[in-house]
Amino acid sequence: MTPSANPNPSSASAGWSDSVLSTSVMRPSVMQLTLKDRAALFAAYIPAFKDGGIFSMTSREYSLGDELYVLLTLPEDPQRYAIAGIVAWITPANTASGRAQGVGIRFPSDANSANVKRKIEALLGQLLLSERPNQTL
Repeated sequence: MTPSANPNPSSASAGWSDSVLSTSVMRPSVMQLTLKDRAALFAAYIPAFKDGGIFSMTSREYSLGDELYVLLTLPEDPQRYAIAGIVAWITPANTASGRAQGVGIRFPSDANSANVKRKIEALLGQLLLSERPNQTL
């Protein structure tokens, strides 16, 4: 690509055509999340979201609404599930509640997510009724 002729190099396009400037596209982040046992799954699962969700401890900066591809591995299941989720909440560092820094990822409303939600809830069983604190709500 070559710069276009621009009599004013300090203009917003700085000598580049407008079509070049408008083509930047943000790609969703990819996150691998492996939950090794039911206790870790219980701590991370977000049943409050209609289609399910998962909390991931991370110090990486995200904004509400960011798209994330999560490669999720559940306990006792060698398969990795790809979920195209949305950051639905953020727990910042050093919260007064002592909760871990990270993001809550809302699952989309699709067949793949419904399948993962069923698998998670089957693994958790009676733990879903527990009053034990977790990393979510």
